[in-house]
Amino acid sequence: MTLKPSPGDGSALEWVKSSFSSNDGPDCVEVAATPGTIHVRDSKAEHGPQLAVTPEAWAGFVSHVAVN
Repeated sequence: MTLKPSPGDGSALEWVKSSFSSNDGPDCVEVAATPGTIHVRDSKAEHGPQLAVTPEAWAGFVSHVAVN
């Protein structure tokens, strides 16, 4: 998954849905990038809680789950 940082202060995040989500199947997660922060949310609960991590932490997570 390649993320492009959203412009501005993060109030209008550009969310990217996981490639494992489909229009007719189970939803998954969405991710949005801002300078210095990666935001993660449940795509079924757009207004629900969000997780915010550093780009380094996100890269470590992605590399870990990509090999498992």
